[in-house]
Amino acid sequence: MDRIVRLDARQEAQLQRIAEEFVAKHHGDVMKALKEMIVLNGEMQERLEELGDRGAQFGRRRAYQ
Repeated sequence: MDRIVRLDARQEAQLQRIAEEFVAKHHGDVMKALKEMIVLNGEMQERLEELGDRGAQFGRRRAYQ
């Protein structure tokens, strides 16, 4: 990670609520929820890279560099 994300109080409260809901879906197992989130983020990154590669065929630059 080469970026630090800063959140205001409203964003932090919203993120906390979403995180609590995600952990609740995993019956309170924080590690299980974290592992799933890591897998989901990896899958999303792969999809973004695929889309970026397709965009390069049309002369577009990758937006997430």
